[in-house]
Amino acid sequence: MAPLAQRMRPITIDEIVGQDHLLGSNGVLRSLIESDHIPSMILWGPPGVGKTTIAQAIATTTGAHFVQVSAVQTGVKEAREIIAKAKDAIKFHKKRTILFVDEIHRFNKAQQDAFLPSVEDGTIILIGATTENPSFEVNSALLSRTRVLTLKAHTVESLNMILDRALSDTQKGLGNKTLTVDDESRDVLLQYSNGDGRTLLNALELVTSLVKDNTTITKTDIETALQHKALQYDKGGEEHCNIISAFIKSMRNSDVNAALYWCARMIEAGEDPLFIARRMVVFASEDIGLADVHALPIANAVFQAIHTIGMPEGRINLAHGVVYLAQAPKNNTAYRAMEAALADAKEYGNLPVPLHLRNAPTKLMKELEYGKGYQYAHDIEEKVADMECMPDELIGRKYFGE
Repeated sequence: MAPLAQRMRPITIDEIVGQDHLLGSNGVLRSLIESDHIPSMILWGPPGVGKTTIAQAIATTTGAHFVQVSAVQTGVKEAREIIAKAKDAIKFHKKRTILFVDEIHRFNKAQQDAFLPSVEDGTIILIGATTENPSFEVNSALLSRTRVLTLKAHTVESLNMILDRALSDTQKGLGNKTLTVDDESRDVLLQYSNGDGRTLLNALELVTSLVKDNTTITKTDIETALQHKALQYDKGGEEHCNIISAFIKSMRNSDVNAALYWCARMIEAGEDPLFIARRMVVFASEDIGLADVHALPIANAVFQAIHTIGMPEGRINLAHGVVYLAQAPKNNTAYRAMEAALADAKEYGNLPVPLHLRNAPTKLMKELEYGKGYQYAHDIEEKVADMECMPDELIGRKYFGE
């Protein structure tokens, strides 16, 4: 018998769960499919979100011949054979060929160049799947002839739909076992899958192989089957807030080891790494500030690296950033200065801008003395004019420095 994930694979577009931004009623991909104008495309997204399923469903819906290859195993010779058969399919059967290339980022230049003319003249409709940013990994000539569509990790809602469908389907799923999953166990399975539908179904299949029919799957059943201890970490609840608080306060206290541990706790629990990186960017300005002017660029570079690379490799970038920020000298004077300025802005409301600081692009504004008395700092040797820049009500107020 085929694995559960394979048995439960949707056949048509309407059966696919998730990716509503592409396949919903107003989704761009649904519109292209329904109008039968299928371009060559690259499906970019994390594992287990439906890249292969979407390609197969497109072929089923449009009646196209479907050919699936792996970029690792397909050489130039095989590419030419596929192209020759695609030409015959058009000539003798009036049938298009959809070529699905898994891991297209592993194609070398020679492989990509072999398919390029056939993509350009429409002999084949190329659908590539990749977990890597195609901007960096796909030949620019091929990339310019395809449309990149970004797929998102499954949400809790879509994972629950996948889980319920597998448990209830008596033909392809586990419906004949009459199994139920309590809320705590459901959360553990969803946490383990980390947005990956295939991982969820594989885990469910392993767990159900070890429990009796007509029973309720428990947290202990899951941990025993998967050899994975569920961490207490509710992304929307108190423990989430507690752990991110511990992470920030450990870095603030320059405790590198504790900061790494709390970061690891979040990673292991399935926290969005971009969320962690965003908190690091904020920390760099709030807690380090002017004590180390390199902290903010480094934190921002970590965020960009995570966005480009993703997980699991992104954990290395997070470690780099955490160690640097935790060890950096700390200074929050810029942050405190802004908080004080905000307090005055709220208390005093819309204080008028002094006339000499106002711009005067029109004759009327000049007649009203806008800009009169303004001193251009660069014309002064000290580069600081003897000129008041605060509203009258706040003259003498200091937010930063002495």
